[in-house]
Amino acid sequence: MKFLHPEHDEHLELSTDDVFLNPAYFDGASRLETDLTPPDFAGGSHPIVAANMNAVTGKRMAETMARFGGLGVLPQDMELDTVERIVKHIHAADARYDTPLAVSPRATLRDVQGIIRKRSHDLVVVVDDDRRPLGIVTAADLRDRDQYTLASALMTPRLVSFSIGISNREAFLAMEEARVKAAPVLDEAGRLAGVITRNDAVRLEILRPSLANGRLMVAAAIGISSQAAAAAGSLLEMGISAIVLDTAHGHQRRMLEALAAVKQVVRGRVPIIAGNVCTAAGTRALIEAGADIVKVNIGPGAMCTTRMQTGTGRPTFTSVLTCAREAHALGKHVWADGGVRHPRDVALYLAAGAARVMIGTALAGTYESPGDVKEDRDGLLYKENYGMASGRAVSDRNADHDAFERAKRGFFREGISTSRIYIREGQESVGAILIDMITGVQSALTYAGAHTISELHESAEIGVQTAAGYGEGTPHGKIRL
Repeated sequence: MKFLHPEHDEHLELSTDDVFLNPAYFDGASRLETDLTPPDFAGGSHPIVAANMNAVTGKRMAETMARFGGLGVLPQDMELDTVERIVKHIHAADARYDTPLAVSPRATLRDVQGIIRKRSHDLVVVVDDDRRPLGIVTAADLRDRDQYTLASALMTPRLVSFSIGISNREAFLAMEEARVKAAPVLDEAGRLAGVITRNDAVRLEILRPSLANGRLMVAAAIGISSQAAAAAGSLLEMGISAIVLDTAHGHQRRMLEALAAVKQVVRGRVPIIAGNVCTAAGTRALIEAGADIVKVNIGPGAMCTTRMQTGTGRPTFTSVLTCAREAHALGKHVWADGGVRHPRDVALYLAAGAARVMIGTALAGTYESPGDVKEDRDGLLYKENYGMASGRAVSDRNADHDAFERAKRGFFREGISTSRIYIREGQESVGAILIDMITGVQSALTYAGAHTISELHESAEIGVQTAAGYGEGTPHGKIRL
């Protein structure tokens, strides 16, 4: 990467809002010729990672991210038996079809309501005792009905279904003709095996799944306590695909000690990611202690108050650029963590040298994120999100301490404890957000004249802009009210 005016721009501390990609010649014929395969380790068709936040990544998020070519990182606050249960589920999940929601015909409307918002396909399949479909129930079938109405009375018995192996094109056209958004997928014996949606049939043509040994990939985070090495050993036994050592300030003695201990256990079997840092010195220290990948950025997350509480941190683009240059000189990679609101942020992080980009809050308002969907007084749907250094997270993390110790530790908080993240129409699912992000980044590569992420690292030319320059690039046409 080079700056448009290096004699001036190299000395500035820049956020992603401060910079832009300068267009260059692209010798391809289509944005579909670009390859967003991350350059750090095998697995995945693109560089998006779901952050290890309690309100962002759980079973559904990690499974869906992997199915659509990304990676989910389970939070460090999870008990290991919970992690093991989730990993087993993800490894058993189908690489192409979404996990179905199923009830017996004897289930009630109340039972259906309890699960229908657990997946974005808005489809509950009524099955017999052998899991053969009898009908389907959608949200529209639940209106103006008694809570104890049986599923057999709610369901639509006439349904469109497909056999495993149908092509995406065939499935899409059949659903288009039948005017349905989703349909069950059946195995050779006619039993329910999965669900495919009309939109996913198209998305799956662009996003190939993240697989290791034929199973969907999933990563997990651990803290930097004295138990880090033992936790890493347990994660390896579960078949985890990558281990993330995570703390707000990664350039510290406890991190380096934990990292060295974990490296002795892992011994190169899976990548070790460690962070967070925002300096070349911090990057070098983590790599020398055993990190394969360094996680970069301090304080830009939507739920984070670190910079306001401490005055510490660094603008995002400069952080990633500085750390990536140091890591690349040592033959390693970095992940950019936090601050992503638009596809442009991902593209600029990649241009700065990142191999992958972690996203948190932007994924929190989806059906796949953990937690229940709630409804505000206006009937709008939302989920709650909170920072991993917030008072709420600190309290949960210190639940084993006595009340006095919890109260004392509770003073040290650097995040928002609760925030409503609304579920937006057209952006209710991880698949919708990912396809928006990825197609934007594919286009960005063509504008920059690159075919791969590595080429973007080399060829990107970055300019610096004023706030007005950023503003004129946003949608600002007048809307008639």
